[in-house]
Amino acid sequence: MTPATHSTLFPQVPESADAVLDGLDPEQREVATALRGPVCVLAGAGTGKTRAITHRIAYGVRAGILQPASVLAVTFTNRAAGEMRGRLRQLGAGGVQARTFHSAALRQLQYFWPKAVGGALPRLIDRKAPLVADAAARCRIRLDRTELRDVTSEIEWAKVTQTVPADYPAAVAKARREAPRDPAETSQVYAMYEQLKRERDVLDFEDVLLLTVGILQDRHDIAEQVRRQYQHFVVDEYQDVSPLQQRLLDLWLGDRDSLCVVGDAGQTIYSFTGATPDYLLDFRTRHPHATVVRLVRDYRSTPQIVHLANGLLARASGRAADHRLELVSQRDPGPEPVHTEYGDEPTEAEGTARRIRDLIASGVPAGEIAVLYRVNAQSEIHEQALADAGVPYQLRGAERFFERREVREAGAALRGAARFGANDPLLDDVVDLPSQVRAVLSTKGWTTEPPAGSGAVRDRWESLAALVRLAEDLARARPGAVLADLVAELDERAAAQHAPAVQGVTLASLHAAKGLEWDAVFLVGLTEGMLPIAYARTDEQVEEERRLLYVGVTRARRYLSLSWALSRSPGGRPHREPSRFLQDLRLGGGSPAARTVRAADGAERGAGPARPRRARGPVRCRVCGTTLTAAGEMKLMRCEECPSEMDEGLYERLLQWRAGQARRLGQPDYCVFTEKTLIAIAETAPSTDAELAVIPGVGIRKLNRFGTDVLAICAGGEGSDGDGAD
Repeated sequence: MTPATHSTLFPQVPESADAVLDGLDPEQREVATALRGPVCVLAGAGTGKTRAITHRIAYGVRAGILQPASVLAVTFTNRAAGEMRGRLRQLGAGGVQARTFHSAALRQLQYFWPKAVGGALPRLIDRKAPLVADAAARCRIRLDRTELRDVTSEIEWAKVTQTVPADYPAAVAKARREAPRDPAETSQVYAMYEQLKRERDVLDFEDVLLLTVGILQDRHDIAEQVRRQYQHFVVDEYQDVSPLQQRLLDLWLGDRDSLCVVGDAGQTIYSFTGATPDYLLDFRTRHPHATVVRLVRDYRSTPQIVHLANGLLARASGRAADHRLELVSQRDPGPEPVHTEYGDEPTEAEGTARRIRDLIASGVPAGEIAVLYRVNAQSEIHEQALADAGVPYQLRGAERFFERREVREAGAALRGAARFGANDPLLDDVVDLPSQVRAVLSTKGWTTEPPAGSGAVRDRWESLAALVRLAEDLARARPGAVLADLVAELDERAAAQHAPAVQGVTLASLHAAKGLEWDAVFLVGLTEGMLPIAYARTDEQVEEERRLLYVGVTRARRYLSLSWALSRSPGGRPHREPSRFLQDLRLGGGSPAARTVRAADGAERGAGPARPRRARGPVRCRVCGTTLTAAGEMKLMRCEECPSEMDEGLYERLLQWRAGQARRLGQPDYCVFTEKTLIAIAETAPSTDAELAVIPGVGIRKLNRFGTDVLAICAGGEGSDGDGAD
């Protein structure tokens, strides 16, 4: 438990304003009590910035200095806004508005549109791409899927930097931005896109900010009305503010300076969207009398991880590097970060999955482990490896917790039990809140033991288990709590999008991991061309890639693994190089085929001799002989386009057998064997253990467990219902 990152889910509401300050370190307390004038908080990763600013707001409210309705706290994600509202509620400061820039602007735009413009607010579109595609077609410019995505991103960048279509080519040149295609063509598509929006009476995401800015600039009466409402502002992640967002903030403030900003230039990772740390770095120039507080006590990570993170930024260059924060760990020492070199990507994924399985076996919850990568395309091979290892996982950015079907159904069941529970025989023999919740959710699929493996069945169970844990936490915090109290808590959390934790290893991109933390973090695919990404060519772009790795490193509390693969596929030429950012953080050299483990300070540790690995040659298509690189094709052992010689009858028998095994084990079908593995088996019809073992996706563990059944089915028999050796 640390004051920065860990707290009970249901802490007692502080009895007084002074009690709000209890447990804060000296710098956090300085932030919390600095309620007048401009305040700039330079907060390193894991230093408790959210704790500091929420206690600042709560202290001001509880002391009567701030009126809750007059405070607007602005964050960059709905998740962060929900967390902030949840914390403020727990501190006795309900009623404070905590929103994203877009949410706050949309609320104001909807309210003032009839008065400022008249009529109904145009419809807000969810996605730009279809409209950009129509605009390109009108301009007789052909865009493939990648080009469409790039042009859409360029339009978004232009709008947040307040660049009109005609000025786009000059703005790109001035910003030294590497445009994905001819700026004149993009400018033409951009102009047509804006014309189509007007014709169809629709708005996009950036228009919400632009129109709010326009109304506040043109209508002084409306601007004054907003300023009377909101008199005190807090902006989190200030290093990620765009020029458009800063313009809106300036209009909200007017000539006042009741502003608190929080940020870390070392975590600027969204420059490609138009964000800039300049407003944070220039804050003291704009506000010469500002109170400046530095938070550098890291409560999240062990000294070993903090040492590596500090070393990573110590080699940085540029303006943000000149203002870097040297973190000081407040935790007990832990294990050294591990650097691991693999021969190919499948081996890296398998090795990572094995280590994760070992961590879970040692007591680390699956929900406290993350695999982070540079681009989303890297997730598939790790999803497969985790599924093969029987490890549950969840993809970051999936459906919101309270929007999941099972959560909605569970909420309805709990609400009904709270209302009519006295007449429900299901609750006759249970009296405490957690037991009542378990009884109700047992009708929705919750069981005392989780289903093995991952997939939809496990996801559903994890959602229900999160509700059970929430009930247990509520009962511990409030011994007299009843079902109605839990339902009220769920309603408030749903409104705030403050979801309970769901267990399962998190798979996420480094960008999506910002603001999150785990006990164990695996940073994978750390090679030149991937991190830094190949298209990062300027010094500024490369330094942003360094900061992205820094963000990944500082997500870890205790265990940190950094790994890379020398080739993409088994037997491929080992032409890849580890990321340049790692060169000074580990010893150089090492055999390409060896699993090398090195510590963050560059000293080689006693990791023991590397385990011998099976030599793997290139995987070639058994039809045309082409070397295969795609994971799915390697499983089939042929090109997708090459003709299949699959025994349809054998495939159907394998499908039926797999379904029965999955039901018996309580796992999704693919945790037994994936579709492509079954197709490969049906195409080759192996007759021996050796022939079955070489099919990708089988492996020793599944050969031992399912091999007898599969070979019997291939020979024309039936698989048994018994479970083989594990």
